[in-house]
Amino acid sequence: MAVEYSKVSVGDELPTQEIPITAALIVGGAVASRDYTPVHHDTPAAKATGAQDIFMNILTTNGLVGRFVTDWAGPNATVTKVGIKLGAPNHPGDTMKLVGSVKAKNDANNEIEVQLVGKNGWGHHVEGTVTLTLP
Repeated sequence: MAVEYSKVSVGDELPTQEIPITAALIVGGAVASRDYTPVHHDTPAAKATGAQDIFMNILTTNGLVGRFVTDWAGPNATVTKVGIKLGAPNHPGDTMKLVGSVKAKNDANNEIEVQLVGKNGWGHHVEGTVTLTLP
């Protein structure tokens, strides 16, 4: 599915996306982004920092945010800016629920801004905006 700029309105909601958080997702994301920090793959090391278990790195979260927006926008969209901040950690066994809506449109360049939140059992894991252009 591809979204056309002319058919998007401020306030439109993106389809909710639920992502099961598994150890494989956390470790795979860390390895793929070359983040070998022990808290992302070694449970005893993570617990030594006070965490309940390993937790997701920001690069994995960034990728999931990008997927959330582009799954809605379609293959012809171009992401031009991502601004996110992390909150509650994503640990194995939880689910992150991504929700978002169109916050702004810029007719000069077919650009839209999507505001989003990713929630898990602890609270907001990620909040922010993604800017993209649409055909």
